[in-house]
Amino acid sequence: MDVATPQFRPARRIANIGVSEILKIGARAAQLKREGRPVIVLGAGEPDFDTPDHVKDAAVAAIRAGQTKYTTLDGTPEMKAAVCGKLQRENGLAYEPAEITVGAGAKQVIHNALMATLDEGDEVVIAAPFWTSYADMVIIAGGVPVPVVGREENGFRLDAADLEAAITPRTRWLMLNSPSNPTGSAYTPADLRPLCDVLLRHPQVWLMSDEIYEHLCYGNFTCTSPVSVEPALRERTLIVNGVSKSYAMTGWRVGYGAGPRALIAAMAVVQSQSTTNPSSISQAAAIEALNGPQELLKERRASFEKRRDLVVQALNAIPGLSCRKPEGAFYAFAGCVGVIGRKTPSGEVLQTDADFCRYLLEEHDVAVVPGSIFGLAPYFRISYATAEAELRTAMTRIARAVEALS
Repeated sequence: MDVATPQFRPARRIANIGVSEILKIGARAAQLKREGRPVIVLGAGEPDFDTPDHVKDAAVAAIRAGQTKYTTLDGTPEMKAAVCGKLQRENGLAYEPAEITVGAGAKQVIHNALMATLDEGDEVVIAAPFWTSYADMVIIAGGVPVPVVGREENGFRLDAADLEAAITPRTRWLMLNSPSNPTGSAYTPADLRPLCDVLLRHPQVWLMSDEIYEHLCYGNFTCTSPVSVEPALRERTLIVNGVSKSYAMTGWRVGYGAGPRALIAAMAVVQSQSTTNPSSISQAAAIEALNGPQELLKERRASFEKRRDLVVQALNAIPGLSCRKPEGAFYAFAGCVGVIGRKTPSGEVLQTDADFCRYLLEEHDVAVVPGSIFGLAPYFRISYATAEAELRTAMTRIARAVEALS
């Protein structure tokens, strides 16, 4: 007697969510590389620098000292003290250890906050273009993402009137990322002031301020936390940060958050039933990153700024493309409306930014990410966190790819 194999049924909360498109593009680029193609990958949001030696040494010392056991659920006392010290020293913000949470990356901190606060149908306003995971994490937590686009003429920054119009009685959070992934745009205190005023008029709306790229601001631009602009929002703001981007520690998986005690305690409940504590060794390394020498940050920031200028200048020299100069992060968000509707040498008509990105990868060996997956088309994102020589080659290839269109 044949027994039918039961069909797998995913939970409804993930039924319409797939693996990150960025990871898919990376996987395809890796496949082409294995086939011998000279693909340049400008898709990953990961510094090409190595973790600083003094940070690695601290991790080795922790291993040798036997710091290999479970730690406090949401961060060791030493780790929380390092975060408090960082916030006071660099941001002028006073937080106590009970107002700090530490997770396995900033992504887990965001996930914990959403799981701890959202009921079915609660809305989360997300400043777009946005990092793709924001919306999916809201959906998994039972919420409804409400993207509000920051237009290019406004520097891709969220307009206060648009924010006001998006808020309803079901709105629970505003998610703001400055400097931004994918645009690199950042908010001055003057930019933040109108947004803070809107939030003051809506006391049910909390603010999640993702500041993971705060050390990557260029020129005379200084990154500012909304809590510094409006201290009255402190009691309903979660500041999210981590060591991944600034200290080139993406694989160590340490992120942290600062917020009101009640929120931090609720987030600890969520974390207690998932990963429990972050890695003890990674925390030891992160403590050294936050407390140790900071001069390397300036050197690496200068290198990123040079690469930014190279990429932006090259893109703006290509007919059909345009690129605003970003204030921070290590991304360029380029407009490609001028190539939509044109035809590739193989006869394909480029109808979307995704088509253009696929053309660049498959026919010109450059992997970039379409802006549509970040909530705004037709654009594409370039990560310039790679060697200058590769960036120059990639820009030459993109120019040739556009020139080949008819």
